[in-house]
Amino acid sequence: MAQAADIQGMRPSPARRWLRRTASAVLGAPLLAGLLALPAAGSADAAEPVKAPTGSSTVDVSLDTLSPAAPVEGDTLTVSGTLTNKGKETIDDAEVDLRVGPRLSGRGEVDDAAKREGYTPGADPEPIDGKYTVKIPKLAKGISQNFTLAVPVDKLDLDASGVYQLGVSVSGRTAAAPYEQVLGIERSYLPWQPEKSDKRTELTFLWPLIASPHVTAETRSDEQQTPVFADDELAEELAPGGRLEQMVALGSRLPVTWVIDPDLLASVAAMAGGYGVKSGGTTVPGKNGAVAGQWITALQKVVEDGKVIALPFADPDLASIAHRGKGVSGTLSHLQNASTVGASTVETILHVKPSTDFAWPVNGAVDSGIVDVATSAGAHHVIARSDSFQETGGLPYTPTAARPIGGGTTAVVADSRLSTAFNGNLLRAGDSTLAIQKFLAQTLALNEQAPDNERSIVVAPQRMPTTTQAQSMARALEALSGDRWTQPQDLVAAAEAKPDPLATTKVPRASAYSKKLRSQELPTQAFQEIRATQGSIDSFETILTLPERVVTPFGNAVNRSMSTSWRGRPEEARTYRGDVLKHLKDLTGEVQLIDKSDVTLSGRSATIPVTVQNKLLQGVDRLVLRLTSDNIRLKFNDGGTMAELPVRIAGGHSQSVKFDTATSANGRAQVTARLFTEDGTPYGEEMTFTVKVSEVTPTVLLVIAGGLLLLVLAGVRMYSHRKRAVASDTANGGGGEPEQPSDPTPDTGPESGAPSGTGEKVDR
Repeated sequence: MAQAADIQGMRPSPARRWLRRTASAVLGAPLLAGLLALPAAGSADAAEPVKAPTGSSTVDVSLDTLSPAAPVEGDTLTVSGTLTNKGKETIDDAEVDLRVGPRLSGRGEVDDAAKREGYTPGADPEPIDGKYTVKIPKLAKGISQNFTLAVPVDKLDLDASGVYQLGVSVSGRTAAAPYEQVLGIERSYLPWQPEKSDKRTELTFLWPLIASPHVTAETRSDEQQTPVFADDELAEELAPGGRLEQMVALGSRLPVTWVIDPDLLASVAAMAGGYGVKSGGTTVPGKNGAVAGQWITALQKVVEDGKVIALPFADPDLASIAHRGKGVSGTLSHLQNASTVGASTVETILHVKPSTDFAWPVNGAVDSGIVDVATSAGAHHVIARSDSFQETGGLPYTPTAARPIGGGTTAVVADSRLSTAFNGNLLRAGDSTLAIQKFLAQTLALNEQAPDNERSIVVAPQRMPTTTQAQSMARALEALSGDRWTQPQDLVAAAEAKPDPLATTKVPRASAYSKKLRSQELPTQAFQEIRATQGSIDSFETILTLPERVVTPFGNAVNRSMSTSWRGRPEEARTYRGDVLKHLKDLTGEVQLIDKSDVTLSGRSATIPVTVQNKLLQGVDRLVLRLTSDNIRLKFNDGGTMAELPVRIAGGHSQSVKFDTATSANGRAQVTARLFTEDGTPYGEEMTFTVKVSEVTPTVLLVIAGGLLLLVLAGVRMYSHRKRAVASDTANGGGGEPEQPSDPTPDTGPESGAPSGTGEKVDR
């Protein structure tokens, strides 16, 4: 009879339906066991076919929209979605129903409800009034069908305020099972708070503007030092519909606290002023300056009256520094510099004074080492998360976020459930709607834990939300705009809220830090490479007449090398650090010694010139050129085998530095030339050349003098002879000996313009 009622579309009572299904399950158990045993008799090698979903998993139900997300009295709840028949048969006489209830008690039950799958008779509520259903005569296999349910809220039998379980189910018949059954169900949450609570939770929602580094250490050689970007991907995020454009557009209408990486602002401002982009081994002009300018202008308007938290420049990875970089000299100095540069960058570009004493370790995971590193950079507040900073006192409610942890430092413990509510892939409308409803349900359940105890709760979402994640977060916050059980609060106020005396204040041990997060940290080698790069920068800076043209871009690049965004991208991080160091070496190599050939010295004293070339666009100063001889037969004017002379060269020029030498004997000497900074630090590569000493003796000089005297006497004799001949010719009236013709060719050839042989000869 019950079966007949099903065939006729009649609904038996819930108790009768539950008894009928229980009996069917008991009676069918032996048959099912026998059927399951049959394949064992067949071939063991037979491939088992993929089974299509059956039972209450036959139809996939997606709840795409639920409006309003938090209804009040007088509203009509509208639920729309999609049904997809994933079974092997056509479903006849399908009916879509809305099911509400039961009321969930506490945050734990909200979590448990999300884990349930499939339809469970007795546990799932009965459908509401049959006139608020959607009927679908046929739903063929593999076919999807949209639906919309609209039900007045007063028909939902909502009693006391709280979170109710809401479900949408589809029932129908198939040829194999020609009776009504639930073939699919999807659950969500319905927060119900018709009036404002007397005590509302103070809710702080962080709105992060953070991006991966895109700017290299390179700049163009123009007066403006046009920055060079590794790629133009940042423009895609800034363009209309892009991730960062959406973050600003959505956040402009929400009560949020802006948490900004100053490097992002500096990068976008650089784009707006003109930039270059690496492309195929060359640099081409960037084309998205206007997009960058529009984004900066929009953000400036949004934050005029809002609270802005400035992270250290490039959002350095505090955990990596604490666990792997703190022992490398200079690392903490970089962090302190990043904090200083970050504050000035935000104030310069956004024209607002930001709060700079907040540190935000990745995922809010903290230990004592991370707290020490954060405070060393000037932070007085550390944004932690409750899954790291766990309660140990067994409190029956979620305590206020602010916790004094000693030394004048406050841990601001964000709620982990709320902070991770939008972490998933929310591209599907159904996933987004479920995330929003669960977030709202958790906030209401949290408020009802201790309705007479006002608390301050912080939400610290993922650092770089996707566009769909940002849109989902915005929809959730808009649903809370009525201030019925929450009211907005900025992060500064949350950090200053009165702490709960029963909340834990013990910082977790280092051993409690997540192994997964630890595996993503920058290695110690990264900080050693950064130290080496900084050492080269310091050495290079001392010789420049305009050091800021190098110190600023390279200093920012060093900060970017420690960015949190490198987590999970070790190869990209390594490449970035390598490119920074390579470009620095290329620049320092523009000031160099010109290779010198071997030198021959003739005499006891001579001058050796060494040429220094500066191909930079700016001058160099405070350099010293040092020559060192390995043989005492070659000494410099001060009497030693080593001499130094200062070097000062304008940009794009060369200078010949001349060293006076003295020789004492014939032979060879190896001379090493090298540049040094004024503090004695070697600069560039050394150059070695050979000096051959050929001393001229007094005997040789006497022979040379005698030869010269004979040449002079021969010349005088020839002159006298020619004079007498001319006089005799005149006296004879033109007679006399005939004139001799001149020699057809000169005795010596013209001086050759070709270079001399190997070696360079330097005369006295």
